[in-house]
Amino acid sequence: MSSNHSQNPYYSRTDTTKLDLPDEVWKKVLSPELYAVARKGETERAFTGKYWNYEGLGTYYCAACGNALFRSDAKFASTCGWPSFFETVRPGSVEYREDNSYGMMRTEVLCGRCDAHLGHVFDDGPPPTGKRFCMNSVSLDFEPDSN
Repeated sequence: MSSNHSQNPYYSRTDTTKLDLPDEVWKKVLSPELYAVARKGETERAFTGKYWNYEGLGTYYCAACGNALFRSDAKFASTCGWPSFFETVRPGSVEYREDNSYGMMRTEVLCGRCDAHLGHVFDDGPPPTGKRFCMNSVSLDFEPDSN
């Protein structure tokens, strides 16, 4: 576990138990940037996140709780400015919610363990799924594969 999770006792890469914590708890254990996106639904600016064009091999986890979300082999180059994936690592790793904010009809993607806002999913991705999971880098942790 990286040092930025030392203040978060809810972060685990192995526990898949659903978390239902009040916002006050999240505000204490998450960085201000992660709290703004994960708990308040904000979005980082396009082309600014650390993973938007990252090509490492490994697994992406929820930065708020450690839940496994995506494998790097499901990541693809997208011109949207955020890291994009065509499928999740397993069923239930994410949940979906209708999002009609800003006059748009979109599908919000939430962490299946802690309900953190991750980004949105669109139907303009590559085969085999046709999905584009457009995620905020701040909501993701990356663990490289060991050789």
